Amino acid sequence: MSNELTGIFGALVLFAAILLRVPVAVALGLTGFLGYAAIEGWPRALYVLGSTPFDMAHGYFLSVVPLFVLMGAIAFRSGLSRDLFVAANAMFSGRRGALAMATIGACAGFGAICGSSLATAATMTRVAVPEMRALGYDNRLSTGSVASAGTLAILIPPSVIMVIYAIIAEQSVAKLFAAGLVPGLMLTLFHLVVVWGLVRIHPEWAPTAPALPWSRRLRDLTRMWQMVLLFLLSIGGIYVGWFSPTEAAAVGAFGALVLSFIFGERFGWRAFAESLHEAATTTAMLFFIVIAAVLFSYFLVQTRIPQALVEWVKAMGFAPLTVIIALTVFYVILGCFVDSLGMVLITVPVFFPLVTSLGYDPIWFGILLVVVVEIGLITPPVGMNLFVIQAQQPDVPLWHLYQGILPFLLADTALIVFLLVWPELALWLPRLLYR
Repeated sequence: MSNELTGIFGALVLFAAILLRVPVAVALGLTGFLGYAAIEGWPRALYVLGSTPFDMAHGYFLSVVPLFVLMGAIAFRSGLSRDLFVAANAMFSGRRGALAMATIGACAGFGAICGSSLATAATMTRVAVPEMRALGYDNRLSTGSVASAGTLAILIPPSVIMVIYAIIAEQSVAKLFAAGLVPGLMLTLFHLVVVWGLVRIHPEWAPTAPALPWSRRLRDLTRMWQMVLLFLLSIGGIYVGWFSPTEAAAVGAFGALVLSFIFGERFGWRAFAESLHEAATTTAMLFFIVIAAVLFSYFLVQTRIPQALVEWVKAMGFAPLTVIIALTVFYVILGCFVDSLGMVLITVPVFFPLVTSLGYDPIWFGILLVVVVEIGLITPPVGMNLFVIQAQQPDVPLWHLYQGILPFLLADTALIVFLLVWPELALWLPRLLYR
């Protein structure tokens, strides 16, 4: 069997294992190891199996992951998510659907210090959905706004998915964080527009709450100062060149810890220990997946499938935009069956050489990939954000979740079109900051 056929067979086995609910890390690692052994032999494969975990685990570049995860865990337990929701509600009060809009604003704010879509969706489900349902919001609007806005956490920096992409594609984390800021803010605006449109088409889905006096609004808005300070210290520090991404993550985690101990009403040593435990378990899971993905990428390199794909596309003479649109459609379909992290780890080693050979900027492709991964987080049957919400609101029918999320897919689609037509949307800020 040729190397190319071995690679195709290995890819089919990998997808079959994932569809059978084999953990992504196990599927990637086993397929990569066995495939590498089939091409290079057992001694070489065993050497790679032994050296890869050590090479990856002691890499300084990976230390950014546990620090940003820790910052988000501390911020959640200190009650910052509740403060963000109250502040956003004050901003939109008096409008029909104000709580849904506040949820989107709070998700964007919490994503700016969290970096995890699932954590943001889980947090805002506990904070926002009960209040919306108590005031008579339709289940489709309350759950749909949380599920869709939860995905903002992986586009607005810091983002764990961006860090993983940077590792696999060997790109700058700082440039990716800069590239994601403007599209993230634009997508937040698009989500707000979707809510605005929904409550006009279906006014019965959301009541109109009385507007708060401006004195109350200003007082509630000041509750965001901790989040703003953390964002300026960590992400702002990266943008102005004060810190590397790892240093910024350390500063952010330490800042979140100090602020939580001083101002957090329910934050103590027990909450700190729980934050450390969450950061450790999440980091271990991510490292396991990344190490397995590297093994799989070694296998793909030996098969020469990425190079063969590049040569085939060039021989067929497809226009670069046609290829990118085809990849986007492929990712949307793949997201219906594979989780977001698996999508990035499986496909980037294959498609990254193709995209760069067509002349596209790898930073731009990273942002486009994150947006498409967002769609996968809220599309059935996988839709991890939907399952997170349903687990906490079991009396909400899953069909209502699916109905609620459909209008918000228009926001993601609009951003994809903007990125395809105007790549500078993602590239102008990193080019401005890192000339």
